[in-house]
Amino acid sequence: MAETDSRPTNFIRQIIDNDLKSGLHSVVQTRFPPEPNGYLHIGHAKSICLNFGIAQDYAGYCNLRFDDTNPEKEDIDYVNAIQQDVSWLGFKWHGKVRYSSDYFEQLYGFALELINKGLAYVDFSTPEEVRQLRGTLKAPGQNSAYRDTSVADNLAHFEKMKQGEYQEGQCLLRAKIDMASPFMCMRDPALYRVKFAHHHQTGDAWCIYPMYDFTHCISDAIEGITHSLCTLEFQDNRRLYDWVLSNITIDTVPHQYEFSRLNLEYTVLSKRKLIQLVEEKHVAGWDDPRMPTIAGLRRRGFTPNAIVEFCKRIGVTKMDNLVEMSMLDACIREELNERAPRAMAVLDPVKLVIENYPNDTSETLVAQNHPNDESMGTRQLPFTREIYIEAEDFREEANKKFKRLVLGKEVRLRNAYVIKAERVEKDEQGNVICIYCTYDEQTLGKDPADGRKVKGVIHWVSATHGLKAQVNLYDRLFSVPNPAGEDDFLAALNPESLLVKQAIVEPSLQNAEVGHSLQFERMGYFTLDKSSTTDQLVFNRTVGLRDSWAKADQE
Repeated sequence: MAETDSRPTNFIRQIIDNDLKSGLHSVVQTRFPPEPNGYLHIGHAKSICLNFGIAQDYAGYCNLRFDDTNPEKEDIDYVNAIQQDVSWLGFKWHGKVRYSSDYFEQLYGFALELINKGLAYVDFSTPEEVRQLRGTLKAPGQNSAYRDTSVADNLAHFEKMKQGEYQEGQCLLRAKIDMASPFMCMRDPALYRVKFAHHHQTGDAWCIYPMYDFTHCISDAIEGITHSLCTLEFQDNRRLYDWVLSNITIDTVPHQYEFSRLNLEYTVLSKRKLIQLVEEKHVAGWDDPRMPTIAGLRRRGFTPNAIVEFCKRIGVTKMDNLVEMSMLDACIREELNERAPRAMAVLDPVKLVIENYPNDTSETLVAQNHPNDESMGTRQLPFTREIYIEAEDFREEANKKFKRLVLGKEVRLRNAYVIKAERVEKDEQGNVICIYCTYDEQTLGKDPADGRKVKGVIHWVSATHGLKAQVNLYDRLFSVPNPAGEDDFLAALNPESLLVKQAIVEPSLQNAEVGHSLQFERMGYFTLDKSSTTDQLVFNRTVGLRDSWAKADQE
């Protein structure tokens, strides 16, 4: 067992420690079992980090196994996307990729075993009858009229199901357990249903498909899983998990353990709701940077390290809670503060003319790529008579707290000179469209010679050499912390979750790479989007320099 003092502990690791110490297991074997009916999201990342992390820390193994028992909702594109996400997060599964469909023949054999033992029967009740007979949380269920069908007849009916002689919804293979059980999952649950659907792995070989609760536990046992980790909503289903394994002939018997799922502020993690957002085009696909999917977070500029660190910080418990989005933001902000090179971009440009700077002159200034890391090197900045600055960085009048450019006062241009605002030009509506300044040519890289103090520093981009770029300012997808708790979660969509700006960026960004993270000085952390072209740069805001939502909540 590879264990260090710094390894995080939780109740699952304590169970594993005891199992290894007692000799119950000599090798730890886990699995990550996604259903390929959508993209993975940040909640899945928690499970990935738990299952693969445990395998790594205990020198064990973790399988990647697709729970592919519902072909109508599954797609090979989801299979490929899930593999990409797991790999991108930095994890490697044991051996080949596995599928529940790999075990369809064995699962069918175990179903026959249950029928032969009188523990499963083919039920021809209508779906409505099945629902009515199931009972409620307060009232027991009632036996189906088909519950006492003979073993021989059940075998014959199940064979006809397999041969496609019954229609979808006409019958089910059900376990014979206890219709009076206080646990709904034990009231003769369905084991197989008829579905005439093409399967992305098995094609048209099968027209009956096993249910998740029957498939999952057997797949775990076949693979020799020692610790089957799942979220708390499967806690009651552990009884069915154990019932199936105790009533079939199989060598290994894994055990299921449950932990709390991730609930994250200002988003939804229900796959059904995420599919609705995509299909109804409330977002621009599964990898829309506002989505909580791993693909969306990646496109927004989140790194694997930041997501893994976030999963480490929230921990593993049995208690449900709503995690603050600021925790996730803090993880990427802390990382990018250390490793993201700096650049200058003006998102709301207003022109500034330095009247005493020579016409048709350009000089090359040198700027560090990171203020605290010389190893990142330097870059060249063209400086010209006409530049752009942020509109919010200029006021005609301001109090002493405003440390930017004010009419009649001075400010320093980042990595350049001290300038003084002399006059402005306005449009017919009274908006400032040009600021006319003078500069002190003796202040490049040093304070004014006469000792006067200039406190403010603003960023800028050459109007002559700057590049036009689209900047997508992404924000919370929902305007309330817990949209899943709303009667209509779509009504809580944040209308300002995307603000598009036409910006001017420094020319060094012409060579930026897709996914490349950087800090636009004083504006936040950004990444180049995959839709960028040489003629149209597109940058996505990953996160601001500060948590603006926390400030807003306090106001």
